[in-house]
Amino acid sequence: MSMTDVVSKLWGLCHTLRHDGVHEGDYLEQLTYLLFLKMVEEKGEVRMPSGCSWAALSEHQDASDLVDRYEAILTRLGETPGILQDIYAGARSRVAQPSSLARIIREIDEIAWTSLGTDVQGTAYESLLERATADGKKGAGQYFTPRALVQSIVRCVRPDPRDDPQFCVCDPACGTAGFLVAAYEWLAEFASGARSSKLWRRIRTQTYYGQELVTAPRRLGLMNLHVHGIEPTIWLGDAIGSDPPKRDFSVVLTNPPFGSRGSESFPDRPDFLVETNNKQINFLQHTISILAEGGRAAIVLPDSCLFEDKAAELFEQVTQTCDIHTLLRLPNGTFSPYAGGVRANVVFFTKGPATRRTWIYDARTSVPSVTKARPLAAESFAEFEACYGDDPDGGSRRDRRQSQAGRWRSFNLRAIRQAEFKFDHLRWLDDTAEIDEGGTPEAVALQLLTKLEFAVARVKELVAALGANEVDR
Repeated sequence: MSMTDVVSKLWGLCHTLRHDGVHEGDYLEQLTYLLFLKMVEEKGEVRMPSGCSWAALSEHQDASDLVDRYEAILTRLGETPGILQDIYAGARSRVAQPSSLARIIREIDEIAWTSLGTDVQGTAYESLLERATADGKKGAGQYFTPRALVQSIVRCVRPDPRDDPQFCVCDPACGTAGFLVAAYEWLAEFASGARSSKLWRRIRTQTYYGQELVTAPRRLGLMNLHVHGIEPTIWLGDAIGSDPPKRDFSVVLTNPPFGSRGSESFPDRPDFLVETNNKQINFLQHTISILAEGGRAAIVLPDSCLFEDKAAELFEQVTQTCDIHTLLRLPNGTFSPYAGGVRANVVFFTKGPATRRTWIYDARTSVPSVTKARPLAAESFAEFEACYGDDPDGGSRRDRRQSQAGRWRSFNLRAIRQAEFKFDHLRWLDDTAEIDEGGTPEAVALQLLTKLEFAVARVKELVAALGANEVDR
């Protein structure tokens, strides 16, 4: 069965949930309570409390007290110490009718989920969100990053923990843990030879960390990692509004949530270099703070974080303590349909050495926007990865001629300083593309807003320059 067929089956189960009175925001969480039970039974690696297995539930799918039995299982799992408690704490069934629950159990029981060879939880979550968005419901783009982009970032950063017992990877805005899963899957493929059981035990239990603000995606992230054999630590809470973890991380991979909701106040963080209520800039500061000396990071940031005044103030300081060696300008529509108008970038840096030169790859200018008919794929970033090179710290030999279309160029620190540390000024291709009027009203509005923010920033610069001239006179 293809993943498309699986998603169609799950979407059909969502209809069952809707007819049973379940809110659309609860669809996937309700399904994954059951999906995880089935996957755990298939893998046989977790000892379940007596009477709480998938077999125990499916054997009684025709019982009149099925709903009560299921509620009792969820309660018992939520009280079992360890990963089961992390996943099922506070879990409640929203399915009221035994017939509806029985149908869902039967449909799930028909598929060998762990044999699909893919990130089932993440793929299902992403696909169902896309279906919901297409139906006119609000999307939730902050919960995941397109898989092709995640995998490309991981291939560049190469998070290999085998030779260092202290090596650990963190995503402080992990959602359903797509970056962490991709990091482990890359390692499993990259190190496909003989594996010491002791080494891989350490990797699975002491390497992958995350933080998530919202309960539902955190629960899904825990499930997602656990079915891959990983025992992660994912904290529940606001990463930028609370004290940082008491440990540093070797690699940080993250896509902070877009938007400004909940950012009216400044975080009380003495470890932050600038004071701002811009969430993305604060996530950049948080990433720098939790990164170990010599550690490397890749963070997705919207264009506004490359020309906003507070971002420039931060970058001026960061270039002294971090090597911002690479910046990838992402294609328009990368986060469609959830935030289609957001123009974004990936900033790669290493903590420790100062910035001497930044290489920028423009994967946006004169490139068709990402759409459902033109989705991101591995080929979308193939030339960028070749330009990036094998050194995860950006130290590979680089030449602008590596890009036949002229998309690869470097800027030394002097040029960055002349641009007043506003990396969005470092352009060389004609980026005057028209607004994509074929997009949704929300996408068009977001594109217009980005252009307006850019224009306002330019006007502020002009006013400041004119004021300085008046003073000089």
